[in-house]
Amino acid sequence: MKLNSTLRYASGLALMSSALWVGQVQAQAIPDSTECIAPAKPGGGYDLTCRLATNGLQETALVSRPMMVSYMPGGIGAVAYNHVNGVRTDDPGLIVAASTGAAVNLALGKFGEYDADEVRWLGALGVDYGAIVVSADAPWQSLGELMTDLKENPNEIAFGAGGTVGSQDWMKAALIAKSGDMSPRDLRYVAFEGGGEALAALLGNHIQVFTGDLSELRSQLEGGTIRVLAALSEERMDGPYAEIPTAAEQGYDVEWPIWRGYYMGPEVSDEAYQAWVERMQQLAEDPVFAELREARGLFPMARFGDDFDRYVQEQVAEFKGLAEEVGLTQ
Repeated sequence: MKLNSTLRYASGLALMSSALWVGQVQAQAIPDSTECIAPAKPGGGYDLTCRLATNGLQETALVSRPMMVSYMPGGIGAVAYNHVNGVRTDDPGLIVAASTGAAVNLALGKFGEYDADEVRWLGALGVDYGAIVVSADAPWQSLGELMTDLKENPNEIAFGAGGTVGSQDWMKAALIAKSGDMSPRDLRYVAFEGGGEALAALLGNHIQVFTGDLSELRSQLEGGTIRVLAALSEERMDGPYAEIPTAAEQGYDVEWPIWRGYYMGPEVSDEAYQAWVERMQQLAEDPVFAELREARGLFPMARFGDDFDRYVQEQVAEFKGLAEEVGLTQ
């Protein structure tokens, strides 16, 4: 018993020493004063993404001073992207909120002269997933039934979402059409100012299909006013979404993760970048952070460093191909 106790004590000291060493390395590479830029006005998705990091880091004691959040709206992320590439290229204390929407805009060339490989993609701390939604009294019980009717009468089924042609909500509809051997050009698509307006149009029978996000549908699911034909996720989600099949399990190979992540300036040192990667990994593994993420309606996602960088580059390449196919880019 004494030997076991001694071993446990020694093991505990070793773990504490390791954590202390990691903390010291991070402290040397990352300044006490840190900042997250939200490339939009307060209250939107990018604000949520910054708060996810700032609140998480503070509540898990991974920062010594609260992280500042600043707002830089313009060009749906373009102003912030150009600012980091042109002004704050090597700031080791700065991270910038990003999402799948940023990858779409990069693919469409909306960030000006800069491409996706001109920043250091740091990682993602949470994710939402797209969904194919109809009203509860719609005639379709499955994605397959919808696709059959869509092929026969494409002009009689209106898709709608909170974004114009080329936006990520339109991309969901385009990918679904493509997976059913249809051209996205043949879709009847109605653009709205936001997801709430599009959902209201669905419930008012002004559109027949809404390409929304799972997290925004919870209250409508509980109220029985909608039917989600497919989740655009890798696998079924838990809780209130457990009965919703994925598009893939119905024979349509479409996934649409809406990740919430961050990038850093292109000239940030390897030491600072790696220290941030390690800090974010620690945050993602903390049970306190898991509660914060769930409270914000997000699902688990933890991709960091080179793995996340490759993931973003692959997404941008896929979106570029789709945009070229439907004539959005030259």
